[in-house]
Amino acid sequence: GPLGSLEVSVGKATTIYAINGSSILLPCTFSSCYGFENLYFKWSYNNSETSRILIDGIVKNDKSDPKVRVKDDDRITLEGSTKEKTNNISILLSDLEFSDTGRYTCFVRNPKEKDLNNSATIFLQVVDKLEKVDNHHHHH
Repeated sequence: GPLGSLEVSVGKATTIYAINGSSILLPCTFSSCYGFENLYFKWSYNNSETSRILIDGIVKNDKSDPKVRVKDDDRITLEGSTKEKTNNISILLSDLEFSDTGRYTCFVRNPKEKDLNNSATIFLQVVDKLEKVDNHHHHH
C-alpha cells in the first residue's frame, strides 16, 4: 500500500513458554518489496520495571549478513542470516532466568523506504516446567 512495504514478523505464537535454565529462539523476519540498504534492527526487552535494548545492528544489503553493533547480554546470540532473502534476525537467549519473563520487541527501520519502520512483539514466559498439554480429548 501507500504506507510502504516493510513488514516484521515474529511468527504465529505471540506468547512463548520456556523452561528456566534452558535456551529459547525468539524468531523475527522482515520483508520489504523495495529492498533495503543499511537497514537498522534492534531487539528490546521490557517489563513493568525495566526497558532496555538487548542487541542492535545493521544489515548492509540483501547480500550481507547482519552485523551486530551493540549487545547488552552475553547470553544473546544473533541466529539470523539475511542472505538468500531469508531476512532472519532471530535471537537465541540461553541460560534463561525467571527475570527474563517479559516482552521482546523486534524493531526494523529501512532508510531506503524513507526510514519506514515496523516492529513485532513476543511475550516470553519463563516457567519451572512446561505443563503437558493434551490436545487429544478422548471421549469414552
